[in-house]
Amino acid sequence: MAILLIEDEPKTITFLAKGLREAGFEVETATDGEAGSDLARSRQFDLLILDVMLPKRDGWSLLEEVRDAGIRTPVLFLTARDSVRDRVKGLELGADDYLVKPFAFSELLARARCLLRRSPMARQDQMRIADLEIDTQRNKAVRSGVALNLTPKEFLLLAHLARSAGEVVSRSKIVEHVWDIQFEPDTNVVDVVVRRLRAKVDDPFEIKLVHTIRGVGYALKTG
Repeated sequence: MAILLIEDEPKTITFLAKGLREAGFEVETATDGEAGSDLARSRQFDLLILDVMLPKRDGWSLLEEVRDAGIRTPVLFLTARDSVRDRVKGLELGADDYLVKPFAFSELLARARCLLRRSPMARQDQMRIADLEIDTQRNKAVRSGVALNLTPKEFLLLAHLARSAGEVVSRSKIVEHVWDIQFEPDTNVVDVVVRRLRAKVDDPFEIKLVHTIRGVGYALKTG
């Protein structure tokens, strides 16, 4: 599941993005209201985590714009503003929950999961591409009835490709969502893990699903 995190405090955004990725989420980040609004309207997310006090435009107007555009993605406000008036305003504008700083990450994670369970937009835990079945709740992948013994990184990579099935995913996006560190652009770490993934997902089977798009990235598709 994909989360958009809009927060301008560098330490907070680094800490939250790392924790959410370790919990198995795909995370996009924005550090100001304009960039956050552009991202929220450019693709589908399963949850927005949104600060109120942001550069360029505040969280109130961002949320209002998102709702006016017909986007029903659940929103969790994360802010130091803790007055009843502020909470009521956020909820009236269309927020689904409100968490006041400082906070425990465990509580934020629990609230996020609760919103995702309730959301009618929540993606299926089960994904299927040809004879490949992926269960993101149980971290299991099966092909033609055969369980694939994937490492955690291999499974994260496979699930990330499956969420964009048919589309090309760049190496930089793979690094961003599967690893929480920065690699040099010419590193071959992604290629190494893809080779290991192919050995389990493709090599034993006639139809190949993991495709290299030379110079761009990888795609999970049937042809």
